Amino acid sequence: MRVLVIGAAGSIGTVVCAGLVDRGHEVIGLDMAAEPEGFTGPWFTVDCADPDAVAAVFDRLESSGGLDAVVHLASIPHEASLPTILESHVHTTGALLDAMVEHQVSRIVFASSNHAVGRTPRADLVPADAPPRPDTSYGVGKVAAEAVLRLYADRYGIDAVATRIGSFLPQPETRRQLSTWLSHDDAVRMVEACLTTPDPGFAQIFGISANTRAWWDLAPGRALGYEPQDDAEAYAAQVEATPEAESDRVEAAHVGGPFVTEEFYRPALDRG
Repeated sequence: MRVLVIGAAGSIGTVVCAGLVDRGHEVIGLDMAAEPEGFTGPWFTVDCADPDAVAAVFDRLESSGGLDAVVHLASIPHEASLPTILESHVHTTGALLDAMVEHQVSRIVFASSNHAVGRTPRADLVPADAPPRPDTSYGVGKVAAEAVLRLYADRYGIDAVATRIGSFLPQPETRRQLSTWLSHDDAVRMVEACLTTPDPGFAQIFGISANTRAWWDLAPGRALGYEPQDDAEAYAAQVEATPEAESDRVEAAHVGGPFVTEEFYRPALDRG
């Protein structure tokens, strides 16, 4: 497949780009940052919140063979004011979807977040169709972007998969992450499955590895062909070598972990 990866210079983007190339896909990178050393495909340094700039990229790619799919990994990865979050998560998604419709690109994989349901209390396994319960403006941005994806799936027949990613790290570092970890290799497996599964329509899945202590249901991802191979339990002894702290208990109360705490409370709008 010929795939445009948005946010290709980011922590997830660099891993996914390399993994997709290793699996035989042609990868085109787009980011606000300059092309990283070692990237082997075409590169565009563009703000994907700028619809004209995004349209120009799609025009150029159409003249050189077109695209099969878009992987949207770009966004502010932390809490911010609501307008900033909406531009980062929702405006970028809208700009990409408009360009996809215009250029007849029919599939997008979107990096959503577990924080779309972060205020869900920890109890039973959380299903992928759990109602939105964001824990921050960041989580609100992911919920809103998912709604835009659903709109374009219904209106234009776009295949759109929202991956509610857990804790993307080389290895888990906290007790919560023994449940929420997504390994680098499984991230690539997940994105490739979302790119290649037949006719997903609109789908939401949780982006975690095959963790023994998983908090989220992996069945919807497996239905799309995502078969995670790693398990955070391999690191459990190392993580649990230190006594359980109060922060561990707080993080275990809701699936969003620390994002539900007062540390992340802020007004929706910044005032001068």
